[in-house]
Amino acid sequence: MGTLKMKRIYEEVEPSDGRRILVDRLWPRGMKKERAKLDVWAKEITPSPELRKLYHTGGIPFEGFAADYLDELEASDEAKAFVEKLRGNLAEGDVTLVYATKNTEQNHVQVLMRWLKHHLK
Repeated sequence: MGTLKMKRIYEEVEPSDGRRILVDRLWPRGMKKERAKLDVWAKEITPSPELRKLYHTGGIPFEGFAADYLDELEASDEAKAFVEKLRGNLAEGDVTLVYATKNTEQNHVQVLMRWLKHHLK
């Protein structure tokens, strides 16, 4: 069983990354597809455009954003299907979720990782 990891897409690609999955709705600025070395771009499991904009404009605090994003994930058939695909990927090796945001402490990937780990048990 592989390990689920996360890192910024701007960090160096390493063999230990395993399967690389972009979990941002928008393509990262300045990143060429060749350099990104992605296996999958999973837009369907990212926060809705409305929720993302509300958070990034300061309309809600991170805690509210996290709660709303968890609600979106729970209601999403695509997110549930992603968990099953991810389970299969992890059976083959490591998987790294890559993202672009500079804030590594409070971002949607932190919320997504917590949700995925809960559903992978």
